[in-house]
This record gives sequence, structure tokens and C-alpha cells, in this order.
Amino acid sequence: MPSTVTEGIRVSVQSTFLEDRSAPEEGSFAFAYQVTIANEGQGRVKLMRRHWIITDGNGEVREVEGPGVVGEQPVLDPGQEHQYTSGAVLTTPVGTMEGTYEMHGPEGRIFKAEIPRFALQKPGVLH
Repeated sequence: MPSTVTEGIRVSVQSTFLEDRSAPEEGSFAFAYQVTIANEGQGRVKLMRRHWIITDGNGEVREVEGPGVVGEQPVLDPGQEHQYTSGAVLTTPVGTMEGTYEMHGPEGRIFKAEIPRFALQKPGVLH
């Protein structure tokens, strides 16, 4: 499972192909991804914004930005973690996602926690 740590914030991601929500003949491949954000640092942080870079198998890039994650702006004390599941639809059976979360820490410090690049892949497409 891809994982990164930025200034004490560990972000781990696991993706899954959603066969029942995909329509390959129409160029629609659906994926779910589960993100775990763990505060391994010393101070309380709040996730304010997300920035995703989604690349399909043809190299087409889409960027998605916005407040919070799935309608939430979670606050994490040291030792706490937040988990959520979301999804993406690609026009190809493979692709990648990566990005950053804008975190607000103690004393008004703002930093970007890296979201590791992870694969979106229909099983059996690549070896």
C-alpha cells in the first residue's frame, strides 16, 4: 500500500476496481480508493483542502481541488487517524492518482502533506 510521511502526517492509500460500476464498452472504468491520514507528529492538525492529480492511461491529466475530503475537514490530534473512501472514473482501464492535502498546524502553520502516487488498475490489464 503506497504511503508517504510529510511533517509527521502519514498518508496511505489502497485502490480497488469497481466492476459493477464500470462500463468498459463505453470507456468508463470506476475505482474506489481508501485513504488513511495518520497524525504521527506532535501537534494538532486540520485538513483544509485537497488537490488531486488524476492521470489516465492515455496520459490525460485532470486536476481536482476543493475544501476538505468527502465534505469533511477532519481535525487530528497526535496519534489519531482519519479514514475515508472516495472514487474516480477513468476513460481507460489504468491510471494513477496523487496529490496533496493542505494542512493547518499549530501556531497557524500551513503545509502540504503529500498523497503518494497510487495505481488505478483493472485486474488483468497489466502483468
